Amino acid sequence: MIPDDDPSRSLTVANPDDPATTYVSLVGNTYGMLVTGEQTDGRYCLIDMRVPAGGGPPPHRHDFEEMFTIIEGEIEFTFRGEKHLVRAGSTVNIPANAPHHFRNVSGAPARMLCMCTPAGQDEYFSRIGDVVAGRDAPPPQLSPEELAQRRRRAAELASTYRSEFL
Repeated sequence: MIPDDDPSRSLTVANPDDPATTYVSLVGNTYGMLVTGEQTDGRYCLIDMRVPAGGGPPPHRHDFEEMFTIIEGEIEFTFRGEKHLVRAGSTVNIPANAPHHFRNVSGAPARMLCMCTPAGQDEYFSRIGDVVAGRDAPPPQLSPEELAQRRRRAAELASTYRSEFL
């Protein structure tokens, strides 16, 4: 049986150009929080990821599904130790708990949409990154101590968001 409609939930229209979109700088990448877990009752989140040449996170894993659709450029995904070069127009699904990371090895900026289900990654990124003025804003210039502080905070909060660095 399908439950009744929940009128407390509303339609969400995500537009990366909307001035209300929150952009977070994290490890040199810029992540736009298009659809948050708060908007989906925790079911999923959708993040607009802008990854400069050479950008990407360190190896990690988490207990939720993560799906990437490459919009512009190409990204090298390392999944369980095996590298896969993925170009614009393709979608990659990372199963829960699998070790992985990605790197933009193309020499040009890349962009992808990332959906995590259930949500939580959006909140984690917002808590460990730096809010920037928009998608084209440069990352903040952080001192070595500030960089170390960001890494400590990411490591401290990782288990709260069902993630671990490898």
